[in-house]
Amino acid sequence: MTPFTSHEGIVVPLDRANVDTDAIMPKQFLKSIRRTGFGENLFDEWRYLDHGEPGQDCSQRPLNPDFVLNRPDLRGASVLLTRANFGCGSSREHAPWALEQYGFRVLIASSFADIFFHNCFKNGMLPITLEPAQIDALFDAAREHEVLCLYVDLEEQIVRTLDHTLTYRFDIDPFRKYCLLNGYDDVGLTLRRASEIGEFETRHLQRYPWLSNAL
Repeated sequence: MTPFTSHEGIVVPLDRANVDTDAIMPKQFLKSIRRTGFGENLFDEWRYLDHGEPGQDCSQRPLNPDFVLNRPDLRGASVLLTRANFGCGSSREHAPWALEQYGFRVLIASSFADIFFHNCFKNGMLPITLEPAQIDALFDAAREHEVLCLYVDLEEQIVRTLDHTLTYRFDIDPFRKYCLLNGYDDVGLTLRRASEIGEFETRHLQRYPWLSNAL
């Protein structure tokens, strides 16, 4: 997992509350567990004018010109600004997979669904929770600027506009912060103890040699 220390990126202002995981990654795309190729189907039913299916060539599909993700000036965006209860609904991990594979590294909302929130950390994204009034101010800034860019510093736990007119501190669990700063997912955390695990297994088989026949 790529370490996260600081990030500067273009903002996609998705002005909707209660965006559920079926909107983020529709159910027909859950057939695959490859963990790759989901970015082009992010928000599929809002992003395209036709019905999407797995394996379809999205480059030939008609885009919805009214959906914010399709704005030409927001191509390459990596910060998603949205409203309360983002990621609600089913706990499908395909939703954060799609967001990360599209290119988002930071998600900002006034609240997130709990399982989705924790899945973001496991996939190298930083979900930031701010007060509703602060979210309102960021949406106002997005409307005032042709393209809004934000700077996020995880070590200092701040998010701000590049002109410094808005600066907000955010809270984060120290363990989650440590994992993001060092690029550790669950597997990475376990592999840090690989030598200790190996030593334990050796001692365990020496104590219970009959286990080797059961493997």
